[in-house]
Amino acid sequence: MAQYAANEIENMPDSPVAREDLGAGGTSRGAGARSPFFWKVLLLSVAVIWGYSFTTMKDALDTIPVFELLYIRFLPASLVMFAIFHKRIIAHFNARNLIVGLGMGALMWGAYGLQTIGLAQTTAGKSAFLTGTYCILVPFASYVLSGEKLTRYNLGAALLCLAGIGLVALDSVEFNVGDVITLGGAVFFAIQMAVTAKYGRKMDINVITFWMFVGNGVLSLATSLLFETQAPASVWTPSFIGVMAFLSVGCTCVALLIQNVGLAHVPASTGSLLLSMESPSGVLFSVLLMGEALTSRLLAGFALIFLSIILSETHFDFLRRKPRPQL
Repeated sequence: MAQYAANEIENMPDSPVAREDLGAGGTSRGAGARSPFFWKVLLLSVAVIWGYSFTTMKDALDTIPVFELLYIRFLPASLVMFAIFHKRIIAHFNARNLIVGLGMGALMWGAYGLQTIGLAQTTAGKSAFLTGTYCILVPFASYVLSGEKLTRYNLGAALLCLAGIGLVALDSVEFNVGDVITLGGAVFFAIQMAVTAKYGRKMDINVITFWMFVGNGVLSLATSLLFETQAPASVWTPSFIGVMAFLSVGCTCVALLIQNVGLAHVPASTGSLLLSMESPSGVLFSVLLMGEALTSRLLAGFALIFLSIILSETHFDFLRRKPRPQL
């Protein structure tokens, strides 16, 4: 049923590739001409940026409510996107792009909302671990939506990565309501990544990313006005405005656009694995910049995560004995 609905949306009329991305003879140029390795490096870079932004996000959440933070992140980001890609957005203004883009925005709104509500009732380490479970869920979501093949290498890599994140971030094994809510957020993240990977390969990813920002921003604004008390004007100091500008432009507009374009050029399972490096990156920056102790448990976790990437990319082919050539 899910795959049938996805295919119906995919068959709606639209120009699948923007003219700006086509060179002579209809061949790809620009972003579409990059190798998969290029996008894998960029996805890993996005994860490192988000890992670095953990402390910034924490400080911002101590100052303003959750959904106010989200609409201040996503609505300005949508304005930046429109300023850059307005010609494409206007040219591709149709039901297909609206349904996919706004749907992605709703999924992201649900993911961020559940993650942040859950964080209030659990520890930061458990939140990072449970959110990281999307690297296991994405291959199944992509299989349901796109028929993307499930392989033992992808699933094995995801399990290794999850074990590594557990060693790095998990500080207790007790389970509570906040943990269940956070796990629900991971499900939304997984579906959003699978949807991005499916439609981003056949539609203008810049356009649907713009509508994703709009959808998330408008839903967050409505939620904030209905259920939150807005932060007083006194919190908007020059330094805090700088923090929010970094979160809106750097961590939202630039990083999420790169994420979506990257997911359109690599398998969803590989992309989600690379993006899950966000959690260990946050811990690594805590060690490097904030003096957190580098324990044997952290080292073991980083080793498992590194092994998971090697397994995903090489299938450990270099360990197999190659047959000797016949003389």
